[in-house]
Amino acid sequence: MRVFVVAGEASGDKLGAALMAGLRTHISDVQFEGIGGDRMIAQGLQSLFPMDEISIMGITEILSQYWHLKARIRETADAVLAAKPDVLITIDLPEFGLRVAKLVKERSEIRTVHYVAPTVWAWRPGRAKKMARHIDQVLALLPFEPPYMEAAGMRCDFVGHPVVTDPVASQDDMAKFRKTYRINGAPFALILPGSRRSEVSRLLPIFKDVVAELELKRPDLKFVLPAAPNVAALVHDAIATWSVKPIVINPAEDGAETKQAAFGAADVAIAASGTVSLELAASGTPMVIAYDMNWLSRQIIGRMLLIDTVTLVNLVADTRVVPECIGDDCQPKPIAEAVLGTLAAPDKQIAAMALTMERLGQGGLAPGERAALAVLDGVNENGG
Repeated sequence: MRVFVVAGEASGDKLGAALMAGLRTHISDVQFEGIGGDRMIAQGLQSLFPMDEISIMGITEILSQYWHLKARIRETADAVLAAKPDVLITIDLPEFGLRVAKLVKERSEIRTVHYVAPTVWAWRPGRAKKMARHIDQVLALLPFEPPYMEAAGMRCDFVGHPVVTDPVASQDDMAKFRKTYRINGAPFALILPGSRRSEVSRLLPIFKDVVAELELKRPDLKFVLPAAPNVAALVHDAIATWSVKPIVINPAEDGAETKQAAFGAADVAIAASGTVSLELAASGTPMVIAYDMNWLSRQIIGRMLLIDTVTLVNLVADTRVVPECIGDDCQPKPIAEAVLGTLAAPDKQIAAMALTMERLGQGGLAPGERAALAVLDGVNENGG
């Protein structure tokens, strides 16, 4: 079996490597070609070119690299057509992968699979129909996504979310973390302002005032801020003026286990919106989601949203127990009040997080193997 697989970001490389390992489990003579990072290369892929050439985020960055990206899209599509694989699998990064799939479908009958369903349930639902013109099958991370893809004419398989296989801290790890950072038996809150410079710059001044509010009402509460490596310097500069300084950890220097231990040991988290809510759910840590963006983005996205919550725990568990302070509500006082309420009564969140992890596939086949089985079934169904 020949498989051409395309990933363009670290998260996609992780998904791709797990999928490749799953395919090897069931097909002894599978051959891989495509684009990927270190994890996929370790699974036997020889990348057509370095993955980071297409890991471009943001409208300005995409426009500045437009001609280079267009050439790489064409080069990749030509490589797929020359390889004549049994299946082309594009992983996330739709700006690149779906354009490759479109070119391939225009000139062949090669089966196309896209791994990670677009969030058509949240905004821009028309993307599904547009995508269906050149995608045969979608592998979904969230259990409620298949009906949206199927309604547009694509096969869609829920294969589970990779968070269910991510390592979490043991009780010993958590106890060691508390001792190492001299927190011991005191309650502590995680501060998670995101990993992009823009969101960190916007949220940290608000979180500074949240911490000050909480200090007045819960002087026993400690604070820990895991800083993403690319914003660590920005974080250190920002907290220099805080009256109550959090303990800053840098997973790149202190180790991923330190971050896992912090997540597991924390009593509550103040977190930017995003998949971090699932990391917290995996660790069983209650949270308050707080997020804001620039005025123009807020106006545009606010009018396009089709959902009343942006937190995946709320969506997957079909509850609204995780408090959100979004946009105009992203203010110190309501955030602090939500944190205090969560500390006082965490039980509903804890139940919702457990249900979320169960619905995402915890305890079943690993997502990579489920994805592999779905791909093989699709190829066989297609007569491959």
